[in-house]
Amino acid sequence: MQCVLYDTGRCRSCQWLEQSVDQQLAAKMADLRSLMDGCPVGQWCAPVTGPEQGFRNKAKMVVSGSVERPLLGMLQRDGTPEDLTACPLYPPRFQPVFAALKPFIARAGLTPYNVARKRGELKYLLLTESQLDGRMMLRFVLRSEAKLPQLRAALPWLQAQLPQLAVISANIQPVHMAIMEGELEIPLTPDTALAESFNGVPLWIRPQSFFQTNPTVAAQLYATARDWVRALPVSHMWDLFCGVGGFGLHCATPEMQLTGIEIAPQAIACARQSAQMLGLTRVQFQALDSTRYATGQSAIPDLVLVNPPRRGIGAALCDYLSAMAPRWIIYSSCNARTMASDIARLPGYRVTRVQLFDMFPHTAHYEVLTLLSRG
Repeated sequence: MQCVLYDTGRCRSCQWLEQSVDQQLAAKMADLRSLMDGCPVGQWCAPVTGPEQGFRNKAKMVVSGSVERPLLGMLQRDGTPEDLTACPLYPPRFQPVFAALKPFIARAGLTPYNVARKRGELKYLLLTESQLDGRMMLRFVLRSEAKLPQLRAALPWLQAQLPQLAVISANIQPVHMAIMEGELEIPLTPDTALAESFNGVPLWIRPQSFFQTNPTVAAQLYATARDWVRALPVSHMWDLFCGVGGFGLHCATPEMQLTGIEIAPQAIACARQSAQMLGLTRVQFQALDSTRYATGQSAIPDLVLVNPPRRGIGAALCDYLSAMAPRWIIYSSCNARTMASDIARLPGYRVTRVQLFDMFPHTAHYEVLTLLSRG
């Protein structure tokens, strides 16, 4: 992939850009094999890859510069702003949106937030696209509600320029810290969610729910978990840290009992809506802490699927699963190091199958799916 931003030293987010994709994949596989060295693996499945550019469905842009000449991108470590609207990881469809947003910021009087001076209102712009129909969600992350009347008044102009903006909201993040968003989300359009679909499974993207940023590879990740689960005699399954329900909804059948647990209420609302659209009646999604929920149960399902954040599932959940001993565990991880540590805490399980998913080309990061079997 050719990138002017990288070549001129203005951005180094893609640390591995000078390596070929094959070299990157070989290095990631070597890293994963090293981390799993203490756990004999029954089967190493071929790694899954996707496009090397234009694959992202989401842009997270720091807004800097002036209200008349805003920059959308990031801040260097020394505070120097860098415009990243030409980043080749974004699809070409994002370019007209970025182009229209710059004059809109001036039109709405949204002064970019100055980190050094702790002044200004507009901190970030978050743009997400649905692969289903090309509709988009735009979120303005503001320091306060002071500029909301101006933002509302100017929105008709932006919507006329960009009719693909189906969901628009303002997020209020008042803290002077490198935190992407705050708790308060204020909808600015009647629609509050984007419809999406992976492998024929309807999914929903809401402002404060996590969604994978590489839809091509994510669809293959979900499909792989579905195939693994449906090859097993599973009648009852837990989907812990379930997010919008992507894994559980792919794996569920009308006869299967499925429980999905996720701490974010917005994500659970998405999962419930998808389950209803699929006509699944033996499914329940609850907005709870996954570890607290699981360790409070006495009945254990046939299979537990976990998809934790980078910190892993932790000792408490590992100890519980070891004691309750479900027949199978599927571990989806964005941090193979913590996954390997967690698996080491699960005596009595063997690693049946491992597969790497190259969700983040040109970086050292990857996702991995692992099937653990009891005995």
